[in-house]
Amino acid sequence: MAYPSPKDQIPVFFEDTSVAFASKSDAKLRKTYWLFSLMNQARVVNLGTFFIKLALKLNLPIKNLIRATIFEQFCGGETINDCDATISLLGNSGIGTILDYSVEGEDREASFDATAAEILRTIDKAASSRTIPFSVFKVTGVASADLLEKIQRKDALSAAEEEAYMRVQERVEKLCSFAHEKDVRIFVDAEESWIQGVIDDLTYAMMQKFNREKPIVYNTYQLYRHETLEALKTAYLTARQRGYFIGGKLVRGAYMEKERLRARENEYVSPIHATKQATDDDYNMAVDFCLDHIEHVSICLGSHNEYSSQYCAAKMKKLGISNNDQRIWFAQLLGMSDNISYNLAHAGYNVAKYVPYGPIDAVLPYLIRRAEENTSIAGQSSREYLLVKSEMKRRGIGSL
Repeated sequence: MAYPSPKDQIPVFFEDTSVAFASKSDAKLRKTYWLFSLMNQARVVNLGTFFIKLALKLNLPIKNLIRATIFEQFCGGETINDCDATISLLGNSGIGTILDYSVEGEDREASFDATAAEILRTIDKAASSRTIPFSVFKVTGVASADLLEKIQRKDALSAAEEEAYMRVQERVEKLCSFAHEKDVRIFVDAEESWIQGVIDDLTYAMMQKFNREKPIVYNTYQLYRHETLEALKTAYLTARQRGYFIGGKLVRGAYMEKERLRARENEYVSPIHATKQATDDDYNMAVDFCLDHIEHVSICLGSHNEYSSQYCAAKMKKLGISNNDQRIWFAQLLGMSDNISYNLAHAGYNVAKYVPYGPIDAVLPYLIRRAEENTSIAGQSSREYLLVKSEMKRRGIGSL
């Protein structure tokens, strides 16, 4: 596909570390440097995650250490109110917050109800804040993954399972209905391919019901799957025929190794693109498609990819779309890719950070993934580490 040349791109310079880290004191910057220097060593990360899991299993007193390191870097706090300082700090730089209740691994009806109640609180908080533009939830936070998989396979359900799925539908509708009532946009996060079909069905049903005037419910499109681009186009056509708007969060995807392993074990064709380039091409074509149909599609680029962010900005300029058009947002995770988030916000684009929160024990799986994702490949320093190092050099401060 034809990408825009550098001269076509608008001047959003992601290398400007003075903007990216303006909100960090020298002490905070040193601490970030130290943390990423450790996370760039695969052996350290592997040993660290092993001993963290073991220590928690043995009830050893390490929560304060976790809280003061990776939890502080990647999470807003243990409760919604704990996140207020982060919300304010981001807001001061023109960056919004997406409160992400990141409790994982629960699989009981009481836990599903508790999670739904917590998400309702995030919606209520967003409704009263100008700096919280979206809410978000995972369907597996309010439903059994095993049940969703069984439904996607079209297996016969027992009477108890039928009742359980009715409760799932009720929870999802309650969340989307409350978001609609409060005029808060809500993301439905993407998950594994073997349950994504039923998640799509639930989400499109909510879109048809609540996106009549404007996008409220957003589906998430994983462009590392080779069928997703066409699925997005089909969803758009269906929405136009039925008279509702599409909300789309565009991501590359988070389950690549798990997807490929399962495909090998069960002897079916992997749904994941064979190459990164194919994923990148589909992602940028999805951006093209959505911007070309922006009258009926609103998007959020959930991406840590600098080129795709520049690509979208360049396309917006070409189409005469203002930087702060509310139909187009960019989002990154708290503690990651500040060079993208802060420089885009500085240039007047709509930007938000995912701010995970929850009890340390419950968000540990999320934290471990962040550590693993930031580990360097073949011993090379990660982008995060190099940017922090560059800013320290610019400020003339050492690492100690």
